[in-house]
Amino acid sequence: MGFETQDVERKTIAILRILSQSSEPVGARVISHSLKEQGIELSERAVRYHLKLMDERGFTESAGRDGRLITQLGLVELESALVGDKVGFVASKIELLAYQTEFDLRNCQGKIPVNISFFPERQLKKAIGAMKGVFQSGICVSGLVAIGRHDEKLGGIIVPQGKIGLATVCSIVINGALLKAGVPMDSKFGGILQIKNHKPLRFVELIQYSGSSLDPSEIYITSRMTSVGQVVREGQGRILANFREIPAMCQPVAEEVAARLKEAHLGGVLMMGEVGKSVCGVPVEVNKVGMILTGGLNPLAAAVESGIDVENRAMTAIMEYKDLIRFSDL
Repeated sequence: MGFETQDVERKTIAILRILSQSSEPVGARVISHSLKEQGIELSERAVRYHLKLMDERGFTESAGRDGRLITQLGLVELESALVGDKVGFVASKIELLAYQTEFDLRNCQGKIPVNISFFPERQLKKAIGAMKGVFQSGICVSGLVAIGRHDEKLGGIIVPQGKIGLATVCSIVINGALLKAGVPMDSKFGGILQIKNHKPLRFVELIQYSGSSLDPSEIYITSRMTSVGQVVREGQGRILANFREIPAMCQPVAEEVAARLKEAHLGGVLMMGEVGKSVCGVPVEVNKVGMILTGGLNPLAAAVESGIDVENRAMTAIMEYKDLIRFSDL
């Protein structure tokens, strides 16, 4: 595959990804704007050219002046194409969402990253019951959520028919807040953390973000590798957690930012280690400090454990802080 052909394929996949996130037709102007946010400069005219080629290949179909829709063939192509480009996709996504986080610690306002999950509308009551203890125990990033019903939007994503959408705060809010405070954070792993007597014991599974094309939390939940409900009931089991590193000299600033986030009901920092010392069995680089962050999808993991059919889209959107409500208000 020549360079020009490969470049076209990358842009095609980027456009397909944008179309896949909407159940409504999307026009060239919106696509061009979305691509720009991803660092891909493509004019409206160029987008229309690519869409024409994608129509011919059966990946998209025209909806008139409203724009284009992705076809089933397009979804298949999105899942299978350019796997080499997908490696490290999760790490890049973390960096992008951290940059897009615009939360003002002083005024408690601005945009924060969220996960979007869907489950059957008929199972709403059961889902709330399964997740209630997780939120009450603080085994999540925040007790703030947003809920959406059929045809409503959550973070720009439309809730499918027959489903309930739930937005939960993503641990990347900590990356974003630290970035704004001048603290660089290295996102290392997504893992399964063993809890004993209500305290972190050790990581039992790890997936490196830079080498993965899929979000680790989604993999662990789908594979039924968590026991979040057991942790709530007995104080022991396995939860979703993330491992990060920061420069040792930045630790005081990081602790202050974490404290301010907590005041805004945005927690997630489960543990902060010592300089150069391993944390829960994970080695830490010289002059670095290891941090363990609670997985934002832990409540949904508990829902899956209770037999609820949940579709999770981790690290998928940005929402206004003011649009979130307490889970207890549901």
